Amino acid sequence: MGGLSLWHWLIVLVIVVLVFGTKRLGNVGKDLGEAVKGFKKGMRDGDEDRPAGQLRDDSSRDETRQSSETRQDDRNPR
Repeated sequence: MGGLSLWHWLIVLVIVVLVFGTKRLGNVGKDLGEAVKGFKKGMRDGDEDRPAGQLRDDSSRDETRQSSETRQDDRNPR
């Protein structure tokens, strides 16, 4: 009596198809698929849409790290 069996799910599926119809369910599936594709594209192209000042630039970060290391070496001669 714990879970729903395969027959329960089939009956629920038949009722949903009868209530909504196959055309409407197909449109919902198509819209959901397009939304997922749009989300994936947005995640992939997310950095390209940002202004140049907000892009992550590893070379400038390396230059900053090197300059801070140089300043620390100037203060603490060995």
